Amino acid sequence: MVTFGSSSLVLEYQLVDVFTETALKGNGLAVVFDTVGLPTERMQAIAREFNLSETTFIQRRDVDTEAREGVRVRIFTTQEELPFAGHPTLGTASVLKLSAPETLEDNTIRLALNVGPVPVRFNPDSLFGEMIQRDPEFGAQLDPGTVARLTGLSIHDLHAAHPPQVVSTGTAFAIVALGSHEALARLRVEQEEATKYLREKGVRWFYVLGPTGVDHPAWRARMQFYGGEDPATGSAAGCAISYLVGHGMVAPRQRIHVQQGLEIGRASELFLGADLVSGMVSDVRVGGSTVRVAKGQLFLP
Repeated sequence: MVTFGSSSLVLEYQLVDVFTETALKGNGLAVVFDTVGLPTERMQAIAREFNLSETTFIQRRDVDTEAREGVRVRIFTTQEELPFAGHPTLGTASVLKLSAPETLEDNTIRLALNVGPVPVRFNPDSLFGEMIQRDPEFGAQLDPGTVARLTGLSIHDLHAAHPPQVVSTGTAFAIVALGSHEALARLRVEQEEATKYLREKGVRWFYVLGPTGVDHPAWRARMQFYGGEDPATGSAAGCAISYLVGHGMVAPRQRIHVQQGLEIGRASELFLGADLVSGMVSDVRVGGSTVRVAKGQLFLP
């Protein structure tokens, strides 16, 4: 942390776009450096200032601690701190790979998040990374009729054989599988009523996805929240691939391609896979690329 006088604070930051190889697509992320000792309320205010889906705060520690536990990172939306989120994890690890290469070991950077350690493994010569999320916890199955009404869809749009279900790999989502991606165009989540309903189920948001073809592993997804829409939701994607593998809709260890954000002009490309061992989903992987967009300084009182 760099201070000037008794009332000035200057913090370095970078802006990156995650789950894309093209600037101004994917999901934007602000990464703020050297925030050890910065109060939580100040982090929340900075996240509101950036007004992106999430902002992360890197808090470097001594070499031995980082070797044991990873690089400490905190994640904030414009409204709250999150224990885990996907595109902030991938994006922050990518920034560290470029700005602090000493954090890279065997092409992997470990982040110490509120949910615990999360490793991100990179291709050696690129910023394509793949995070290994926690093994999933499967919660309640949800009533298809209620879910259809709350998402502005018809019950016939939902997958006939696999009902919506709560899944968490660190942050819980209600995974809603459709028979086809075409119904995504009509998605309109009734936010106020949906929030009340979902909180009773121990979850916050719907993640809705449908296949784009019968014979190839490609899907499209949408996630509406806070009255807006997320261009890419890596934490939900981990829940989604856990659901798809757990329900036998995707083969274990098969990599699938998910597009998100097309409806809002922020096309995102996510690559997902998971294993199934003795009936238990594990090795949940969510990957994608990151591109740098800008860097600058925050001047704070």
